Amino acid sequence: MSDLNVDDIKKQLSIRKVLIPVVIGLLAAGYMLYSSLTAVRYEPIPSGDYIWVDSNDDGKIDPANDEEFILSESGAGNYERVTYRDTLRKIDWSGTALFFFALAIACLIIRVGGYIFRLRVLSDKQFTWRQCFDVVMLWEFASALTPSVVGGSAVAIFFLNREGMNLGKSTAIVMVTAMMDEIFYVSMVPLILIFVGMAGLFPADWEQSLFGFTLTAEGLFWVGYLFTFVLLMILVYAIFINPRAFRYVLLKLFSLPFLRKWRYRIVAWGDDLMTTSRELKNQKSGYWFKGLAATFASWSARFLLLNCLLMMVVPGIDNLLAYAKQIVMWMIMLISPTPGSSGVAEFAFYEFFGGSVVPVTVVGLLAILWRLMTYFPYLFAGVLILPSWIRRTAHHDNR
Repeated sequence: MSDLNVDDIKKQLSIRKVLIPVVIGLLAAGYMLYSSLTAVRYEPIPSGDYIWVDSNDDGKIDPANDEEFILSESGAGNYERVTYRDTLRKIDWSGTALFFFALAIACLIIRVGGYIFRLRVLSDKQFTWRQCFDVVMLWEFASALTPSVVGGSAVAIFFLNREGMNLGKSTAIVMVTAMMDEIFYVSMVPLILIFVGMAGLFPADWEQSLFGFTLTAEGLFWVGYLFTFVLLMILVYAIFINPRAFRYVLLKLFSLPFLRKWRYRIVAWGDDLMTTSRELKNQKSGYWFKGLAATFASWSARFLLLNCLLMMVVPGIDNLLAYAKQIVMWMIMLISPTPGSSGVAEFAFYEFFGGSVVPVTVVGLLAILWRLMTYFPYLFAGVLILPSWIRRTAHHDNR
């Protein structure tokens, strides 16, 4: 049995823990919403009320700077002043917007469905569809309550183990799902460079401190990519190349005085992992194809959901660029210290998409809608599912 127990899970996934990211997210969203509602933008048109004046003598037009635009006394201006009301009035709420919102909901269903199908495949149908649904939703719930850099893997092992799967196989499946996720990331970045390029991917003036170093958005992205690539290599080595050596390293690690009390559990866990590794190596190609296909479908749907929301407001956006920006943004969010990247995600959204893809006058509204569809559903679902799941799996407490 995993070292985690039901009491640990209740503490880690308590209502108090849920409130932390909710409050952080609401504060960030509230600030962004206020910024959007008070923002103005000047757009060029053949016949407008405003003209541009280079107030700071830099020779550059700043469409969000009120001081650079003045009313034309002759009425022969070439810019119009746009607020959030003007932007919302231009949206076709009866047709285009509803169509893309429906597509966004479809993407949400595909995202969750892909994870459920993948778990069903990787478990060799040991789990029913109901079990797969519960585990996936609780796994997402745990991930939403932990910093992105940590993730919900440790809790996911508990979920699988409590559903009746041995600890070694539970660990191996969590490692395989992580490996498949990393394969998606590692393979997407070269495709971005080939089909999109680097131009316009990164916010120009965004910097962040990491371990005492100040890095640009591009620097953070490459740090995240390197971390992902190294993690992928470790997972491949541990699962397929030399699980015995991986087990040996863990046994040495758990020989340290402050870890020794768990050593016997690690011995059993390592034996299970080696057995599962042999089983995985003998799996047919269809097993891996289905798992990877479900992974790529799920992650693609995750990103295409935002594309659909962006198309609600700006139907003519560059969809490849918007998709590529999300890959970059997600890589940076992986190092977020907040639960589920709450707060960081909202500000990252503003930096990556505000002004460059969608008008700053509505970027706050879009950020809130994006998080409502990609983050908060798992918080609410987890709160509802966890109590009944604990009761349903109570017979495993005494295994």
